[in-house]
Amino acid sequence: MIKSEIRKKILKIRKQNNSKNLKIDFDQLLKIFKEEKIYGKIIGGYYPYNYEIDDIKILEKLEKKNFRISLPKIKKNSQMNFSPWSIKDPLKINKYGIPEPVTHQIIYPNIILVPLVAYDKNLNRVGYGGGFYDRYIKKIKKRKKVTIIGLAYSFQKVKKIPINRYDIKLDFVITEKHS
Repeated sequence: MIKSEIRKKILKIRKQNNSKNLKIDFDQLLKIFKEEKIYGKIIGGYYPYNYEIDDIKILEKLEKKNFRISLPKIKKNSQMNFSPWSIKDPLKINKYGIPEPVTHQIIYPNIILVPLVAYDKNLNRVGYGGGFYDRYIKKIKKRKKVTIIGLAYSFQKVKKIPINRYDIKLDFVITEKHS
């Protein structure tokens, strides 16, 4: 199956399952931090959109544990950066209809929580097709070590995702069932 077909199929399933109120196990995330000796305290989250896993409660819990939270901001030329954000901070709606921080300050996360449409056992992912995360992760990996954690529902797992040279693998995937 090609990526566009995977995307269409899984987005439909995700929308149908939206009312089930499935949640990611926060302790699984902390377990990965501990086992992988991830001590970076800057988290790149996302504002959930189009029936994605809602990570706002996770970000809130991480903020209470003294992690610095950031969210992506879309820039020109299909680029993005992360800007600091706190649960109490206002957000503005970008051209894609996704809330993002108001500040223009840039921050470089140690851990990025990535939304995704589909993933496979080899930790490949399908997003919405814009390449925003692939470009950003490639750029930030030149600056520092960063851990990429995909957040997904278990039904978003597919047998095999076709990849190209621009695709960046995830380090982990956490679902409502396991990591």
